[in-house]
Amino acid sequence: MLRPFRRQVDEGILDRAAGLFAQRGFAKTSVQDVAAAVGLSKAGLLHHFASKDALYEAVLAHAQEVGRRVVDQVAHLPLGAERDRRAVEVLVDVALAHPGIVALMLAPASQSGGDAEEPPAAHAEALSAFGVTPDTEDQERVVRVIGALAALAVLTLAAHQQDQITAWRRHIVATCLDALGSREPAASRTAPDQNEA
Repeated sequence: MLRPFRRQVDEGILDRAAGLFAQRGFAKTSVQDVAAAVGLSKAGLLHHFASKDALYEAVLAHAQEVGRRVVDQVAHLPLGAERDRRAVEVLVDVALAHPGIVALMLAPASQSGGDAEEPPAAHAEALSAFGVTPDTEDQERVVRVIGALAALAVLTLAAHQQDQITAWRRHIVATCLDALGSREPAASRTAPDQNEA
């Protein structure tokens, strides 16, 4: 078992590496790229992970673990608006805490073209939190879920870049719910000082 500090360091490395793999793909991400991103020398990074392949496998395993934790938090709820809301809230919180892992999990939802790699198993976990697979017959539902996940990925990364993690959280949740077709009634979102026309 990893000591708490070592585990925290390794999770930080995995998150930064996941973000690079999501952005550039495995083939175009070097050990030196990851080392530079986490502030280590190449030798220092290789002290934590013996090779690029070992690092990538650890990233995928961690992403799958994160995906399972999300599904575990919503699996007891029946499919529908309540489960959608809870899944979005959990995914947003995970994305704000682990932007690289979530970028990797959700990259297949936002990639196109021939450079897209095989989606990690954690991507399937994210879809299953909403009760869908790419083969689900209700294509509108599949499109809405993929749209919500893509919005979640883009907006949580932007929240990090703009240093607006706390301020944007509720707006990100609302945007994802809008994409799912689970918009809250307008009256509950209206500011107290606004009157309806």
